[in-house]
Amino acid sequence: MRLCYVIIAGLIYMNAASAQSAGAAGKEWHNYGNDAGGKRFSPVKQINDANVKQLKPAWVFHTGELQTYEGTKVIEKAAFEATPLMIDGTLYFSTATCRVFAIDAGTGKEKWMYNPGVNLKADYSEITSRGVSAWTSGAKADKKETRIFTATIDGRLIALNAANGKPIYAFGNEGTVNLREGFGSEWSVTSPPAIIGNTIVVGSSMGDNQKIDYPKGTVRAYDVLSGALKWSWDPVPKDSTDKAWQTWKNNSATITGAANAWSVIAADAERDMVFIPTSSPSPDYYGGERQGQNLYGNSIVALKASTGKMLWYYQVVHHDLWDYDIAAQPVLLDIEKGNKKIPAVAVGTKMGHIFILNRETGKPLFPVEERPVPASDIAGEEAWKTQPFPVLPVPVGLQHITEADAWGITPEDKAEAAKRIAQYRNEGNFTPPSFKGTIITPGNVGGIHWGGMTYDEKNRLLITNINRLAAVIRLIPREQLGELEKADSTLLRTETGRQRGTPYIMKRTYLFNATNTGMIMQTRPPWGTILAIDLRTGEKKWEVPLGYMMDPSKYPGAENWGSLNFGGAITTAGNLTFVAATFDNHLRAFNTQTGRLLWQAELPASAQATPMTYEWKGKQYIVIAAGGHGKLGTKQGDSVVAFALE
Repeated sequence: MRLCYVIIAGLIYMNAASAQSAGAAGKEWHNYGNDAGGKRFSPVKQINDANVKQLKPAWVFHTGELQTYEGTKVIEKAAFEATPLMIDGTLYFSTATCRVFAIDAGTGKEKWMYNPGVNLKADYSEITSRGVSAWTSGAKADKKETRIFTATIDGRLIALNAANGKPIYAFGNEGTVNLREGFGSEWSVTSPPAIIGNTIVVGSSMGDNQKIDYPKGTVRAYDVLSGALKWSWDPVPKDSTDKAWQTWKNNSATITGAANAWSVIAADAERDMVFIPTSSPSPDYYGGERQGQNLYGNSIVALKASTGKMLWYYQVVHHDLWDYDIAAQPVLLDIEKGNKKIPAVAVGTKMGHIFILNRETGKPLFPVEERPVPASDIAGEEAWKTQPFPVLPVPVGLQHITEADAWGITPEDKAEAAKRIAQYRNEGNFTPPSFKGTIITPGNVGGIHWGGMTYDEKNRLLITNINRLAAVIRLIPREQLGELEKADSTLLRTETGRQRGTPYIMKRTYLFNATNTGMIMQTRPPWGTILAIDLRTGEKKWEVPLGYMMDPSKYPGAENWGSLNFGGAITTAGNLTFVAATFDNHLRAFNTQTGRLLWQAELPASAQATPMTYEWKGKQYIVIAAGGHGKLGTKQGDSVVAFALE
């Protein structure tokens, strides 16, 4: 792997992703996705398909996170979604409230903790942090410096000394850059920034269905040493000379916002490129105030990392009306065609569409077709007439349902599900929201969700876990809401998007019944799966149910019904795919080539997070954050759990 060097003040600095290949021979985990391109693959293979059944808990670390919630309502939203880094024998990670920990890689003992003092009584759309980022200088070992960067839900970018957790006062204002300055109090960050050379690139997280005039989802780059702003780029164009300006009718780019990059950004140091996954412009379910194609929303955008100059873009949804953000980190990999190796980027989407693009040009490497999709019946809305559909890989997940897909535990449950499916507008992919309610397949939680994808380069397998859940979206004229809620009390219990600045309020629910004992799904299982796609052909190689949502001792066969899941998978050279993410509190290992379940272990809490692995002092560890998810109602806790061979 070619190293990326930057000359600063007479010293040579090397980014953490490159340092991994040089100093740690792939035995550590230096980025959220291990490499900066997000493959989430480890060459470590002490644990393999022959001995994985011998895995046992090695240590457990408790963050004490739940105690920090006392006196607040944080527990209702908090989600421990972090993937730790491992550098030089130390794990670094963040909790839902953005506290940063450093613990020993071999024992799990705490080395230091930094508390940024987030105001936990403020209102945040999301309360989570998926991890921290690391930058390491390339100076001699006795002068080497490692910095840990954390971006917080209250809009700060903080640089810490990796040795002691103290803020680096030369960065920004005494260690902190205020990301909210000029953008307002809604600006949050939930994913770790990307680091490439001496540049750190950060996106943002914000609500997108409460009003039209959210802040624009500006992506910014800062100097890792000083914290000085280097460049910024806007997914909603500000300049009328930008070719995207004409894709926002009636100058609507001046009033709408969001289209922000809240997921993880991928980086290619060799090519000086970053790959930005953007989201829906605001508001996300009604586009009458932002008619047009809405570039560069819902796009993968390649920028020059050193300058922010746009190199290319590819839009995966035109004029989004379905909350189809690109939630997954783009994966940088190589595609072999004939005897030629082509640098590529794989873009997984909530629609279950996977776009494989040339990394240097943005052109599809597998066929993509623009196909007609249903029109809107909402006054003022103009749904885009076509949408891009990959021919290969074949779309995954729940693409369409009918009354024949109705499911229930009892015949009465099934009949109720069929009746419910029949009452809504339901014309397949990209059916726009409606007054009567529209079934959206897949729903806004995937398909491929923020857990994303992993790539085993040896076997050329792209692996992802997915959700199979339909959403129901209903638009209500603003002046009729009170009357309709009185007439239909179920509307009071559904999620509400105020969409201020538009004529309509959005109501969102899903095809399940919430009961005292849990969710009763209304479409046939599986409700969550993990699958592999062979990138030599673009064809699916295997797919199996992932986890369970209902107690198999009470419901025989439930272990084969799959679970809704949040959090991703990793692959290793030991022919193993590790994933947690499900409602049933287990970490699992699958045979990467066949999908066969080889091992599972119950965790102290649910793990809506992505695991990681490393080798330290001759022993390989598998580590997962198990702290649950407030919005999902899974079991919450404060554990980081490590497994190793006996």
